[in-house]
Amino acid sequence: MDPLIEARATLISTAYATIMAGNRQPLQDPKLQTTVQATLQDLDQGRLRVATPPEQRGEPWVTHGWLQEAILLYFQMMPMAKMEVGPFVYHDKIPLKTQLDAIRVVPPATIRFGAYVEPGAILMPSYVNIGARVGARTLIDTWATVGSCAQIGSDVHLSGGVGIGGVLEPPSQTPVIVEDGAFIGSRCILVEGVRVGSEAVLAAGITLTASTPILDVRGDETKILYGVVPPRAVLIPGTREKKTPSGITIHTACVYWIGERSASTDRKTSLNQALRTYVDR
Repeated sequence: MDPLIEARATLISTAYATIMAGNRQPLQDPKLQTTVQATLQDLDQGRLRVATPPEQRGEPWVTHGWLQEAILLYFQMMPMAKMEVGPFVYHDKIPLKTQLDAIRVVPPATIRFGAYVEPGAILMPSYVNIGARVGARTLIDTWATVGSCAQIGSDVHLSGGVGIGGVLEPPSQTPVIVEDGAFIGSRCILVEGVRVGSEAVLAAGITLTASTPILDVRGDETKILYGVVPPRAVLIPGTREKKTPSGITIHTACVYWIGERSASTDRKTSLNQALRTYVDR
């Protein structure tokens, strides 16, 4: 870590621990206030990010908890204020993002200050929360939500109504990560730090948490994964039977890994082909 960034991280983490212990005095420290403001500016401009990708495929992402602590301190430092945007009036602590160079933001889409959206991204009426990052050429479709600190890669399609959960507490908790080129179907919900691999395809209506079983049914023997969707995997929602202690058979949610994304450059076509192969029989 750069020495200046390391010093900033140490100051923020020390202050955060002191405040969590019940001593709010550090909030009045001008140096801390300046450091937190500078950190949020760096998040907003993409110079820093809450989670960084691995240098080699297969390694874990690295979550920088001190940046989540900086956001939490920013909430405590900022006063409530009235904000007017055209005919809309807001009352909040965090201003809206104002630098929207080379991105398309369709009214009434909202990007909160402290989120970074790369050039070429398109936001239909949707919401991107503080600390999140959205990659180049990604489409955030209507009523989709990108929660705080979530990391969305480049060339991703978040379809209508997708809910990407956010995380700030406890600091260092891994955010939801959607890697480059993934397709997330309408009304999918991704929470609890799940990671969707590059170019994976999730059919509409999937709810994926850290404890949702992902059943690999492509071979003779079913395998179970949790929390991570492999690159180029094609998933559909499902249920599986479970017998309760009282003897009743219930059906609990799961996700089926039914195939691999084709080499076709037409992503919608490759999804439809996979679904027809495994479902429409």
